[in-house]
Amino acid sequence: MATDLRQSIRDSAAALGFDACRFASAAEPWSAGERLAHFVDAGRHGEMGWMETTLERRAHPTAMWSEARTAIVLGLNYGPELDPLPELADRSAGYVSVYARGDDYHELIKGRLKTLAGQIAARTGEDVKVFVDTAPLMEKPLAQRAGLGWQGKHTNLLSREHGNWLFLGVILSAADLPVDAPETEHCGSCTACLDICPTRAFPAPFQLDARRCLSYLTIEFPGPWPIEFRAATGSRIYGCDDCLAVCPWNKFAAASREARLQARDGLNGPRLAELAELDDAAFRTMFSRSPVKRIGRDRFLRNVLYAIGNSADEALIPVATRLIEDPAPVVRGAAVWALSRLMADDAFAGLAIERLAAEADPDVRAEWSGAPGG
Repeated sequence: MATDLRQSIRDSAAALGFDACRFASAAEPWSAGERLAHFVDAGRHGEMGWMETTLERRAHPTAMWSEARTAIVLGLNYGPELDPLPELADRSAGYVSVYARGDDYHELIKGRLKTLAGQIAARTGEDVKVFVDTAPLMEKPLAQRAGLGWQGKHTNLLSREHGNWLFLGVILSAADLPVDAPETEHCGSCTACLDICPTRAFPAPFQLDARRCLSYLTIEFPGPWPIEFRAATGSRIYGCDDCLAVCPWNKFAAASREARLQARDGLNGPRLAELAELDDAAFRTMFSRSPVKRIGRDRFLRNVLYAIGNSADEALIPVATRLIEDPAPVVRGAAVWALSRLMADDAFAGLAIERLAAEADPDVRAEWSGAPGG
């Protein structure tokens, strides 16, 4: 009977578009909470204070919901049609992480999870809860326990069937269901993901220092970046796929079948000059229903301007010059840095002398005084 129920759940998940569905214990002990505590104690979470404030709830699924017994872990493939890394060669175009080129996966998956969870609750008679990366639940360790994949040396989930390209969703159930065998680690001696990282964000295999990660810096970090990371970002303006895309296991991956996850027009190689013209309304329109929208226009333009500074494209000097008048200090400061990289020293020095007296924000004044940098 339990086997039939599990297969019925898998069939329903497949009908809803999920590419993987497996079962794990939500109640058994694990070491993931201890590893997370070490990560936070070392300060490697950076400005993500919510990780510290929710640490106890993240320690184990039952710390958040004491009745949880089984985790049904779902995977949705978002694999790109082509290797995205060659796109980084075009320095006048911005690079947006593959996961963020289509609709926001949180909303896409959540609706389907709720549908499936309702069916599971009806079949088992037990309560359920759904999670899509927005609550204090550690999905990746659960996915490894359920056998979907393993956390690779880059700390992301890695699957033999789907490579690095899986969105995760979890349904916790108070029902006791038979579980699948966990996956073991299959990275072997490969260090491709560690070697390619532009900012050396991995202190050791299977460890991440988020403070050095370009995904963290472009998305989570609110202010002006440390100088040392700005040149390393290249043209990456939202997220970074280097450690994912270089993995040899991607040779088994297939392109996503989900239409809403396909790249929108304009997000495969968007031109930096056009992105720099976005005001708040245009930004919200362009990134409606997109995960990019949540970082806001000012933080996004900061990233765009760092990419402009790395472009070596003097045609972008007028674009950056206009943005030294922007109302947002983080944008003005990034524009200063971009100009310090693109302009001849004497021309930049003259502009700095002209602008310093008018600039009130101390962080932006520091940019003028400290540039050229990077």
